[in-house]
Amino acid sequence: MKVKGIIMAGGKGTRLKPLTNILNKHLLPVYNKPMIYYSLSTLIYAGIKDILIICNKGDEFYFSKILSNVIKRNKIKISYEFQLNIGGGIAEGLILAKSFIHDSDKVILMLGDNFFFGRYFPQLIQDCFNNNNKSSYIFLSKVSNPKDYGIAYFKNEKLKKIVEKPKNIKNNLAVTGLYIYHRSVLNLVNSIKPSKRNELEITSLNNKLLQNKLLKYVNIGRGTTWYDLGSYENMLMCSEFVRMMEIRQGIKICDI
Repeated sequence: MKVKGIIMAGGKGTRLKPLTNILNKHLLPVYNKPMIYYSLSTLIYAGIKDILIICNKGDEFYFSKILSNVIKRNKIKISYEFQLNIGGGIAEGLILAKSFIHDSDKVILMLGDNFFFGRYFPQLIQDCFNNNNKSSYIFLSKVSNPKDYGIAYFKNEKLKKIVEKPKNIKNNLAVTGLYIYHRSVLNLVNSIKPSKRNELEITSLNNKLLQNKLLKYVNIGRGTTWYDLGSYENMLMCSEFVRMMEIRQGIKICDI
């Protein structure tokens, strides 16, 4: 099973202005490491060696500088692709990565502003991509503010649809920024249409997969901590979590 990783590390960083007027948000510090370290470490700990970072044109210079030692230490390969349409959407990342994906069996697509921490989480990821089938996977986590996320809706304990930022809230299981796709997803991603925001929404793709009975889900439960680092508040909470764990346990979190 050949598996590659993609990190979406572009975008406007609107919620983190004014710093993101001059700096890619994935380079901002979360406690004692740049944000990109946390998403990258998730892939590294899951055994992924070939990784594509999709970013804005010009930012690859800064990523290559800050990740040069990480590449050597972990013996990984990192390449870059550019999302010239900054508001093109997450699903567009799969289109941009078409040539990168074509010789793999499955690909892990991860948003660069996501933090996962859990002893068994890397194994959980490996269990999903080691399944020799064409299924794709989303990872769900409970949130207190479901109106800010894509939310999984169930009927008779079966996943029926994903609703982006719902107004009528019936559940609080959010779709996190980590997805595992079979390479055949490229046949579907070209069929989705831009949303009202003129973006190729990852939720639209996941609902397509669900309709075709090719989407499964994993509820990460209480054993794994997840943060969306797209806001200053979440960055602060995550920084405090990392600081507390490192001081209390005497370990380095995401020490890559």
